[in-house]
Amino acid sequence: MDMLNGLINVFTMHNLFFCFIGTVLGTLVGVLPGLGPSSTLAILLPITVFLEPTGAIIMLAGLCYGAMYGGSTTSILVNIPGEPASVATCLDGYQMTRQGRAGQALWIAAVGSFIAGTAGVFGTSVIGPGIAKLALRFGPPEYCGLLFFSLTMIISLSGASLSKGIGVGLMGIFLATVGMDPLTGSARLKFGSIQMMMGFDIIPVVVGLFGVSQILETVGAGVGQIYAGKLGKMMPRGDDLRRGLKASIRATVICFPLGLIPGMTTALTAFLAYDIEKRVSDRPEKFGTGVIEGVAAPEAGNNATSQAGFIPLFALGIPTAPSMAIVLAALMMYGLQPGPALFVQNKTFVWTVIASMYVGNVMCLILNLPLVGMWARISLIPYKYLAPLILAVCVVGAYSPRNSMFDVGTSLIFGVIGFAMNKAKWPVPPLILGVILGPMFEVSFRQALSMGGIGILFSRPISLGFIIATFISTWLLLRYTRKAVPKEILDTEEKL
Repeated sequence: MDMLNGLINVFTMHNLFFCFIGTVLGTLVGVLPGLGPSSTLAILLPITVFLEPTGAIIMLAGLCYGAMYGGSTTSILVNIPGEPASVATCLDGYQMTRQGRAGQALWIAAVGSFIAGTAGVFGTSVIGPGIAKLALRFGPPEYCGLLFFSLTMIISLSGASLSKGIGVGLMGIFLATVGMDPLTGSARLKFGSIQMMMGFDIIPVVVGLFGVSQILETVGAGVGQIYAGKLGKMMPRGDDLRRGLKASIRATVICFPLGLIPGMTTALTAFLAYDIEKRVSDRPEKFGTGVIEGVAAPEAGNNATSQAGFIPLFALGIPTAPSMAIVLAALMMYGLQPGPALFVQNKTFVWTVIASMYVGNVMCLILNLPLVGMWARISLIPYKYLAPLILAVCVVGAYSPRNSMFDVGTSLIFGVIGFAMNKAKWPVPPLILGVILGPMFEVSFRQALSMGGIGILFSRPISLGFIIATFISTWLLLRYTRKAVPKEILDTEEKL
């Protein structure tokens, strides 16, 4: 009955208008590199002072999940992630574009996002408060165990050369230590430079490794355009459609519970969804060459995680991500204290906002699917016109998060590094994973040590379970790698 009342309330002109504005802005934000949902929410927060509470939160919520929808567009078309959550989408999405299948990649990204978003809203409305309480059992030892397990993704994404993948992953972890110590605030590895105290922001690193390096590689190869043939069908069919839908559902089921945990970023769960899909696939060797499930899984995963963040926010008052913290600030600005009492004292407000998420996800789907053909035709534009525009987008994307020319320089340097890595057949994804996982693992590990030493990781059931799963998963991955990779490659790697 509460949900029915919420649906009735959301179908008023002003609530539908705010929902539409939020989803449109979110989609645009997702397309633009660097300008993520957190910064856009912060910009729009002062405007919400002049709006009534329900409409304001509906608009902010629409921007959050709308950004997840839009983030796949540039990742698929020109290999530039709109934000870190879309990095994993680049791995197969851009390869599909180069094969003339951009429309299919965009279509499954939109549908996968819709499946995850709708399922996430259902979880929020039905089992949200009960599930959110389980997330409270996660302390630093449990986070440490979970992130330790996540490091096994480096092995899975290393490709043919395991040693290169692990080496690159460790380099990413090292790069993440540059800047300020996250616990003490002291400077480290600044090499005499004040700007190095800022550290390497993930956005410039990602834009450089994927966007700038792709420009260098494409121009160097003398490619006239990304794809020179005729565009195929805009909608996947047959086996591709089946694989894409199954991957979307699987990623939703896996990543929705992870979204309840504070600090579990959409970038990490997108990579995790991609990694799991690769492990369960009957053609894991094809990942990275343009398989449709390599697009569907991360897009569904990051949307499920983003949607799940509203559960601990509403039920417990705990923001799981920076964007959720800004929504929390907006709630408190209106005198609405999140927590169990919110569902009793302000149930009309809560259920109207939740109902708007159903409507918003439908709006996002309607906005994205008709544009698939238009976006796909970008791949037919001659590269001599497209390359300068892509480079300009890369520069703006690198500059936007911190308004720093240091970050622009960082993106250009990492662009050269990414170009050199691709030429030398060194895998790039493990480097990104190292940069993402490094700070999170360091903080949780040091906090766990301060709580009770190294032994606390083995004395708590959840963290111990993750550690055991890590060693089992690593053993299975290494065993699979030795069997799956041709002996000639392994012999060459050992000589190197």
